[in-house]
Amino acid sequence: MQIKNSVALVTGANRGIGRALVEVLLERGASRVYATGRDVPGLNAVAQLDSRVRTLKLDVKSAADARAAAERAKDVTLLIHNAAILSLGGVADVPLDDVRENMETNFFGTLNVINAFVPVIEQQRGAIVNMLTMVALASMPVLWAYNASKAAGWSLTQTYRANLAKRGITVHGVFPGLVDTDMARPFEMPKTPAIDVARATLDGVEAGEEDIFPDPMSRQLYVAWRQDHKSVERHFAAM
Repeated sequence: MQIKNSVALVTGANRGIGRALVEVLLERGASRVYATGRDVPGLNAVAQLDSRVRTLKLDVKSAADARAAAERAKDVTLLIHNAAILSLGGVADVPLDDVRENMETNFFGTLNVINAFVPVIEQQRGAIVNMLTMVALASMPVLWAYNASKAAGWSLTQTYRANLAKRGITVHGVFPGLVDTDMARPFEMPKTPAIDVARATLDGVEAGEEDIFPDPMSRQLYVAWRQDHKSVERHFAAM
């Protein structure tokens, strides 16, 4: 799929990777970018990037919000589902309500958004991109609620890929490592700039890659995971 002249919608577009994706879509000639989030006033700074940006309210936990967004954005050819939350802590530390919130946002939110936009994307024979994470492949115990929700999202991505291929829709999963965003602030490790991840993600979409590893950490870990996934599991378990 070509980014130039596409019409894209990005969830969680107010900051981090979401905002970077909006910037790169504009940079590469998208004709329109719908920037979505729970708080439309919070998207004002993104709207000011370019006249091609349109803001829409979209709380991914709300199926009604997702359907309303799909009704207003009927010209979307590229859906990038990025919105997510992360709860930090081990199994004994994260309250059950927070675990449910991770699942509601990161798994059921994906379900809500993609289901709402499939009829729109099908008309355009477009593409869906689901932003996942390397810890969907091997669990890091201090992120266990997030890991579990994203691992479920990875499985869902594969299911959509199989089911939607016959409808002319390509489905891409993106597996970043540690990215320099507010979400990753607690981690004192080298981080890839969000703009670099956004550029590599769109490179992968244009190249037709189903699974995209958009930064040096994720590419290195993926090679190790393919060779010996248990070694990566043990490495993450010790962190």
